[in-house]
Amino acid sequence: MTGSPVPPTLEVVEYTDPLCPWAWGSEPVFRKLRAALAGRVRWRRAYAILFDHDDDPPPDPAAETAWYARYVEEISAHSHAPRALRLSRVAASSWPSSLVAKAAERQGGDVAERVLRRLRETVFVLGEPADTAALALSALRGTPGLDLRRLTADAASEAVLEQVRADRAETRRPVPEVLAPGGGSPHPGTAKETADGGRRYALPTLLVRSPAGCRAVPGWRPFEEYAAAVDALRPGLLRVCTPLSAADALDRYRSLTDPERLLLTDGAWPPAHAVRVDTGNGPLWLHPDEAAVHPAADR
Repeated sequence: MTGSPVPPTLEVVEYTDPLCPWAWGSEPVFRKLRAALAGRVRWRRAYAILFDHDDDPPPDPAAETAWYARYVEEISAHSHAPRALRLSRVAASSWPSSLVAKAAERQGGDVAERVLRRLRETVFVLGEPADTAALALSALRGTPGLDLRRLTADAASEAVLEQVRADRAETRRPVPEVLAPGGGSPHPGTAKETADGGRRYALPTLLVRSPAGCRAVPGWRPFEEYAAAVDALRPGLLRVCTPLSAADALDRYRSLTDPERLLLTDGAWPPAHAVRVDTGNGPLWLHPDEAAVHPAADR
């Protein structure tokens, strides 16, 4: 029909997990990429289930937590992303947070972004991973635009469970390009071996697809590598994003790390109304409305 919007011919698939430290560290670049592609592509997240139900429990939980905290600290040294001052435990399961994140997509893109962000912050800012349904839902109270009652029902539904099962299965069918990707990164994103002898995408991995072909960008990468993958399939599609003012960025995103504000904003920082939350690797900056309902306010 004349005047109908043309559907995007480019799809970006983000293989991720709400509790993955490398995915958390990639958020500054992904926020910039999403802004540069807003309204021009279909961006879809597939939840990989980093911490699965059938993983063996650690024989010494305290030692496992200490090891994992050091691992996250090493990653944050590369990404400069915040890490919790103290990690209470290693996440028991990614299923609850992944189900909640997938269910939030039914309430629109803005709500889904805010929900996933809060879920990431439970572990990397607060040190309390949202690894049960109760913890995941509790962390989301006060999220703007969110119908928490609907989210609770949707996250427990068979339909959403099947979606996340499909995501998990898709993540375990990696394209050949990620079996031995190029170096140049502390996390090049080589596909991981699974317990059954198969492979899954390393997290995060972006797959850029169009009728003209497919490009995979695995691991932790600079913005330019993602831009090159898009340009290879749809030259000129990326919009040049003008940096936001400090106040506008905080109004838009409500939660910003230092790497994000350095990449996405221009001018003096912080804005006068920003609320600072200290972490083990630099601050998290919250809009005052977000700070009033954020789990960090309970501390």
